[in-house]
Amino acid sequence: MEPSDVVTHKNGRQRKLAGATLPNENMRYMNRGEVSASEPDIEEEAEDLITGSDSEDRRHRGQPGIRGELGNVSLLLFLYVLQGIPLGLAGSIPLILQSKSVSYKDQAFFSFVFWPFSLKLLWAPLVDALYFSRFGRRKSWLVPTQYLLGLFMLYLSVTVNSLLQSEGGPDVLTLTAVFFMLAFLAATQDIAVDGWALTMLSRENVGYASTCNSVGQTAGYFLGNVLFLALESADFCNKYLRTEPKDTGIVTLSDFLFFWGVVFLVSTTLVAIFKRENNQGKGKRRVQEETQGVTETYKLLFSIIKMPTVFTFCVLLLTAKIGFSAADAVTGLKLVEAGVPKAQLALLAVPMVPLQILLPVVISKYTAGPRPLDVFYKAFPFRLLIGLEYALLVWWTPNVKQEGGFPVSYYTVVLLSYAVHQVALYSMYVACMAFHAKVSDPLIGGTYMTLLNTVTNLGGNWPSTVALWMVDPLTSKECQGAVGQTCGSPEEAGLCVKEGGACVTTLDGYYVESVVCVVIGLAWWVWLGKKMRRLQEESPAAWRCRINQ
Repeated sequence: MEPSDVVTHKNGRQRKLAGATLPNENMRYMNRGEVSASEPDIEEEAEDLITGSDSEDRRHRGQPGIRGELGNVSLLLFLYVLQGIPLGLAGSIPLILQSKSVSYKDQAFFSFVFWPFSLKLLWAPLVDALYFSRFGRRKSWLVPTQYLLGLFMLYLSVTVNSLLQSEGGPDVLTLTAVFFMLAFLAATQDIAVDGWALTMLSRENVGYASTCNSVGQTAGYFLGNVLFLALESADFCNKYLRTEPKDTGIVTLSDFLFFWGVVFLVSTTLVAIFKRENNQGKGKRRVQEETQGVTETYKLLFSIIKMPTVFTFCVLLLTAKIGFSAADAVTGLKLVEAGVPKAQLALLAVPMVPLQILLPVVISKYTAGPRPLDVFYKAFPFRLLIGLEYALLVWWTPNVKQEGGFPVSYYTVVLLSYAVHQVALYSMYVACMAFHAKVSDPLIGGTYMTLLNTVTNLGGNWPSTVALWMVDPLTSKECQGAVGQTCGSPEEAGLCVKEGGACVTTLDGYYVESVVCVVIGLAWWVWLGKKMRRLQEESPAAWRCRINQ
């Protein structure tokens, strides 16, 4: 490798930001991002992007519409599907762990797996800036990260059964470490694919990149989460897919990981060999280099967050979702603990897809004006009340359980509860994204919006982790059937059982959390919610980064 092959590119700018259970909000922010340029000469740069890269794959550029670029669109869609697979698998692990009766502290520890997509802004400039020019700016990161994803999956396919069934319970530490690396690699692949999307498609079709992102990641998450949990469930397979019952599902976690590990390795090899990223033809314009270095990018981010209005907004974003944390992070696990089959719970996401497609379209009509956060403010108390309704749902669940499972009426109530929750969630989400777009400095729009979305994601991640962590300490248990024994710790609970007793929950920490979170949420809404609304009255100059003046 010659020294000239290694390029330190200028200012890799951020175009999209990411971040389990009733499908949680983190995944929603993961899947929705922005593809936007961050320089003032957007028209000239877009033209250079169109003519300078991947032109060998656009021989039919003169044709109208997308027909001439179906190959590139299909490739983008496939890459985003691959990205969603490890995310879906990571989302299924908490349900599997819950069925094995792990502690909520273990669940909280595993929840760090969902942080990399929320933190990718920290290393994204490096992904954009460092690459091998002869191999391709995006392929320099895409190929090794996907190879590593495939190898990690193959490793897990061999070890995951022992990790889940080790003596003393599942090895949560190792599971967390491996799945954290999977999520980290998927987030890095996401940065590379987002950047490649802008140059892979022509100017008139670049809008399809966000469609590929949303559809591909959602499809991949569905395959890795909903489909896997259904096919892994012996009850589901025996009831719907088999004529003769068996003790296991059609697929195992090990089989699923092995299959997708092989798919990652084979598809990455094909992309590395056959898909050329850079145009080498004569007389063709190359992609215009950006003018800021990596250090300048980090300085820019720091200068943005130091602005008084931005700093205030970030503090509000980091605290706004405390009131929803118990409902969003713990409810699904509590339903599994109460006996709801994890496959049935995952399948509830299927009928929600049409609603999730329509809601942003409908809500955007109300957030398109000058005060989008009014919608956020009005939806806030309704979402808090849904959190209390979720707590009632968990309390009601054991009372309706029958010998053969749960009646259809129960799942209908759960589905309706989830649908109402989605309406409130999307109202707040769309309003927040609309305000981000409204206040972002157009000269550095991509970096600005990604920073705000990063803070938004973190504002959902840390309360969820804390909520999971606090369930066990807030839960009260007593030892019944063994005199003088207590259940204050796992060791004491073990002694209680040895003495012939049983630990019985007298107060579930989830209910305590649910009430406390709603109280905190209402306090935030009364005092800080109004402050957030007043931010809409700030002048555009208050949001403009002084570094550009």
